[in-house]
Amino acid sequence: MEVSGASPAITIITKMSKKQILIIEDERDMADLVAMRLTREHYEVEVARDGSEGLEKIRSLRPDLVVLDLMLPGMSGTEIAAQVRSDPRTAAIPILMLTAKSEESDIVVGLKLGADDYVTKPFSMSVLLARIAAILRRSSDASSSESGMIKAGPIVIDQHRHEVQVNGENITLTLTEFRILTALAAARGRVLSRNQLIDQILGIDAVVTDRTIDVHLTALRRKLGAARNHIQTVRGLGYKLAGEDETA
Repeated sequence: MEVSGASPAITIITKMSKKQILIIEDERDMADLVAMRLTREHYEVEVARDGSEGLEKIRSLRPDLVVLDLMLPGMSGTEIAAQVRSDPRTAAIPILMLTAKSEESDIVVGLKLGADDYVTKPFSMSVLLARIAAILRRSSDASSSESGMIKAGPIVIDQHRHEVQVNGENITLTLTEFRILTALAAARGRVLSRNQLIDQILGIDAVVTDRTIDVHLTALRRKLGAARNHIQTVRGLGYKLAGEDETA
């Protein structure tokens, strides 16, 4: 469109950019099937066939979401997740893990490594698409929030920038950790049950284990360091973010 009053040679073109999804999957047929379906859903799709190539593409492309298989040649999905989360340039990229292991202990390991969600193989394509859409929606909500700053003691949350500081120092959180902290801060001292957190953070249609929120909270507390005591467990009820005068 042309801007009124501006030089006729200056034109502003507005284009809605597609969300970019990187699939790291060594099973060619599965990767191609998922990529084809995601492309039909109007996503921009990249595929990596092994772990090393996948990590390289994460660092170079900075995709909006990574669909990550756990069993990969060259480098395992757990190794990739650990490196992605330890690098401030990539730490906030959402990760959806694909795993053939459905045992709770295996899923918990994935969550501890920073996965935002997981889907077990074999899976329904409609379920995978719904999970992807939900993660991207949460990511978009976190990025576009206009409610500004929330402060709780030494913890400062900038919802618009998706940044958290503790005592003036930036800390790096995953999308899910950021949303948990923001939900607790927005509750302003009220206790949120585990189910309330699951509904707010992962959505009411999320399929989770009983330990999902606990795993994310453990990681969040560790990253908060000296401010970890501000996240308090209220036995039998849930969790709250305490103010400065409640953390003696």
